[in-house]
Amino acid sequence: MSLPPAAEFPPAGRRGRLDRLLADLERLGNRLPDPAALFLVLLLVVWVLSALLASVPFSEIDPRTGRPLRIENQLTGPALAHFLATMVPTFTGFHPLGVVLVALLGVGVAEQVGLIAAGIRGLVAVTSKGLLTPVVMLMAIVSHTAADVGFVLVIPIGGLVFHAAGRHPLAGIAAAFAGVSGGLSANFIPCGLDPLLQGLTQSAAQIVDPARTVNPLCNWLFTTVSSVLVIAVGWYLTDRVLEPRLKNTPVDDDAIAAGQGAEMRPLSSREKRGLGAALGAAALGLVALGLAVSPADSALRAPDGALTGSNAPLMQAMVPLIFFLFLIPGMVYGYVAKTVSSHRDLVGGMSRTMGTMGYYIVLAFFAALFIAAFGRSNLGALLALKGAALLQSAGMPAQVTIVGVVALTAIVNLFVGSASAKWALLAPIFVPMLMQLGISPELTQAAYRVGDSTTNIITPLMPYFPLVVAFSQRYVKKTGIGTLAAAMLPYSITFLVAWSLFLVLFWVTGIPLGIQGVYTYP
Repeated sequence: MSLPPAAEFPPAGRRGRLDRLLADLERLGNRLPDPAALFLVLLLVVWVLSALLASVPFSEIDPRTGRPLRIENQLTGPALAHFLATMVPTFTGFHPLGVVLVALLGVGVAEQVGLIAAGIRGLVAVTSKGLLTPVVMLMAIVSHTAADVGFVLVIPIGGLVFHAAGRHPLAGIAAAFAGVSGGLSANFIPCGLDPLLQGLTQSAAQIVDPARTVNPLCNWLFTTVSSVLVIAVGWYLTDRVLEPRLKNTPVDDDAIAAGQGAEMRPLSSREKRGLGAALGAAALGLVALGLAVSPADSALRAPDGALTGSNAPLMQAMVPLIFFLFLIPGMVYGYVAKTVSSHRDLVGGMSRTMGTMGYYIVLAFFAALFIAAFGRSNLGALLALKGAALLQSAGMPAQVTIVGVVALTAIVNLFVGSASAKWALLAPIFVPMLMQLGISPELTQAAYRVGDSTTNIITPLMPYFPLVVAFSQRYVKKTGIGTLAAAMLPYSITFLVAWSLFLVLFWVTGIPLGIQGVYTYP
C-alpha cells in the first residue's frame, strides 16, 4: 500500500504561496538568537514582567491555593538568592536532561558497535520507501508507552531510516517528531499519561460532585482511533508537503562521512549473526521483564497492582530499562559481529555519544532556569486563568466551547510544556466550569489532550525542541529554530484542525470516548 498519485495538494499556485510563507517563517525564526541565548533572554523577560506585575491585584482565583492569584516578583533579594542557591539542583533536576543522557548511554553503545545501523539496513530491506513514513510514525506513537524515550530514540532513528533509504533525513526526523510529540495523545496502548491525567480530572470533578469518579481509560477508544488519524495525516504531509520543500536542502557531506546515514549494502554473514544474537538477547530480556511483572505482588507494580500508573515502579524505571534494552543487545552484537574487542570499546562508545550531547547540555542549562523561573512567577497560571475566564464569558454552544478549550490549551501549550503541570493548573478551572454547562469531565479531558498535543512541535519552549534541533544539525548544520518550526507548522495546524473536528465527530455520532467515556453531565 502506498499513497495514490492523487492531484497535487495544495495546487501548484497555492503550493507556491505556502512555500513562500514557510520560507519566510524559516528565515524569521533563524534570525532569533541561538536557543541557549533565547532561553536566557526569556529568563530576563520573566524577571522584568514579574517585577512589573507583582503589585497588580488580580481577581482570578488560583485553584491550587484557593486565594487570588499573585505574581511573584523574581527580582527581589530573597528571590534572587533562591535563584542562585538552587541553580545547580534546578539544572541537574531538569527532567529531560536525565532522560536524554541515561537513555543515550545505552543507545550510544548500540549505535557505536553497529547494531542500529544493521537493524536499519534490515528494516529498509523489507520496507518499501513509500511505507517508511507510516512505519516511522507508528514507531513514534508506540513509543508513548515509554514516557519520553521517543524523543531520544525514535526521532534520531527516523532520520537514520530515511537517510538509509535515500530520502531526506530531515523529513524522517519531522515525521517522527510529529508522531512522538504532535500526536502525544494518540496511542492504542495505555500508558502512564492516562492515569496521570485521570487523577487530576477526577479531583477537579469532585470539586463540584464529590462522588464523581473518572476511569483511567475513559479516553482510550478516542486515542486509539486517533492513532490512525495522526498516521494518515502525518504520512500525507511528510510525503506531499514537507519532502518536496526539502529537495533543495542538501545534506552536509561530513554528515555522510561521519556515518549518520546507514550505508545501503546487504548485511554480511557476521552482521546477520550479530543481529540475530542481539535480537535474541532483547527477546530474552523482554521475557524476563514479563515474568518479573506477572505476579500480582510484583515489586514493579503500584500498591494497587497497576502496571501503567504514574506511581508504578515499572513506569518510573522505564528509562533505565531502555538503557539496558540497548546496552545488552549492543554488547552481544559487538562481540558476535566482532565490532568490539574489549569492554574499553563499549566505554568508548558511550563517551563518543556523550561527546555529541555537549550542545544540548548547554541548552538544557538555560532552559531549566527559564522554566523554573516562569513557574515560580505564576505568569503561566495568569495566562491560563485569563484565557479560561474569556472562554467562560463567551457563552458559546457546547461543541464550539469544546473546540475553544482545544484552542486555548494549544495556546497555553506554547508557553507551558509539561502536560501534567498544565493539566494540574487547567483541570480545576475547565472541568468544574464545563460540568456546569452539562459537559462531562471525560470530554473535557479529551479536548485538553488534543490541544496539548498539537502545538508541542512548534514551540522552542518545549523542553525537547532544542534536542530535535541538535538531531537535525547532524545532517544539515544550518538547521535552526526557524527551520524546524517551519517544517513542523503544517503538521501542527493540520493536526489541530483535523483532530478537533474528529473529536466533534466522535461526539455527534455518540461513539464512546473510552471505558465509561461519556459526553454529558450528569
